[in-house]
Amino acid sequence: MTDFYSPEALIPKRFLRSDEDTVVSPNERRILQLIWRNPGISRSEITGHIDLTQQSVHRILDHLAERGIILFGSAKPGLGRGQPSPMLRLSSSHAYACGISVNTDVIGICLMDFAGNVVGESEVPLRELTMAQALQLVKAQVADLQKQNDLADEGFFGVGFAIAGYHVDGTRHNAPLPLHEWSLIELGPIIANLFDRPAWVINGGKAGAIAESMFGAGRFIRHFAYLSFNYGFGGGVISDGELMQGGNGNAGEFSGMFDAVETERRPALQYIINRLNRNGVNVPSIHYMRRHFDPKWPGVLEWVDEVTPAYNRLVNAIRAAIDPQAIVFGGQIPTGLAQMLIDRTEIFDRPRYGIHRASPKLIISEIASDAPAMGAAIMPFRRTFY
Repeated sequence: MTDFYSPEALIPKRFLRSDEDTVVSPNERRILQLIWRNPGISRSEITGHIDLTQQSVHRILDHLAERGIILFGSAKPGLGRGQPSPMLRLSSSHAYACGISVNTDVIGICLMDFAGNVVGESEVPLRELTMAQALQLVKAQVADLQKQNDLADEGFFGVGFAIAGYHVDGTRHNAPLPLHEWSLIELGPIIANLFDRPAWVINGGKAGAIAESMFGAGRFIRHFAYLSFNYGFGGGVISDGELMQGGNGNAGEFSGMFDAVETERRPALQYIINRLNRNGVNVPSIHYMRRHFDPKWPGVLEWVDEVTPAYNRLVNAIRAAIDPQAIVFGGQIPTGLAQMLIDRTEIFDRPRYGIHRASPKLIISEIASDAPAMGAAIMPFRRTFY
């Protein structure tokens, strides 16, 4: 039996509060969340959003500024009489993190600064590589990105690691067959040792949902379901702006609603690639399909017809069980293919007294980058600071 792995215990001491083992206090965390969610918020406006006195708020903000976590900007106009109040923002130079997203055909890499800006992106093709070989290439790519962007090692806070497959326990996940070597092992200690930094491990669909929450539809919508179309099919649920984990860490594993027969008619991209290749269209990977998708390829319409019944049952199950404001189509699905599914959507609605029950908006994610890698990159900050 292995020792319990805790990434928080590995956070470099320079990021911790003095004489403590946390990076911020609960009140500091609440204020940092307000600054993230309200770009341009002023110091005087903070008090109206939190049950702390103005004196306490000012003291906390001054302490955060002294540590280089936040920056005071210019005074915010239009706040009426009194002393001008400076606008607040997270300090991009305080730290940066690395996000790694392991899919069946490619590993996405994203470096992100503390303020949520993407600093650099890269990828490593995964085909015919062992896990050890792939991780060494990832480490080399991260080092190159650090060098290209003049990032000091002292500012490297931690690593977020996302992998396709459902959560088992600890940092173990059960990934699809192409990732069998990555399955059922404690990934956290492996990644932490590789980079000498704390590593937070999460399912790829949930990492995509985090990215959507922080950078996409979640900026305007607090409750949504995220559909992650990859080699397999999963997702995540964002409730009131927070990722829903569930009792076993698998909330949003939408493939679980299909039986053994119907599982091959769920909208997993492995099946459309197989269909395309049988129809003479050379699509070597999901990554290739996303970049070059053509709705007129022979086999596309046939596949959409086949998955529509299972897809519609899924949408209506989400609507009934979760009642989200929106359902976001994300993962690696091409925009054109997502729109074809949306056009086939049938809501099982039975109006009562002429009144229809509200239905979620169907939204195609506008995150052009590798969403799970972005979600993984911000996860170390999300788990500890805001």
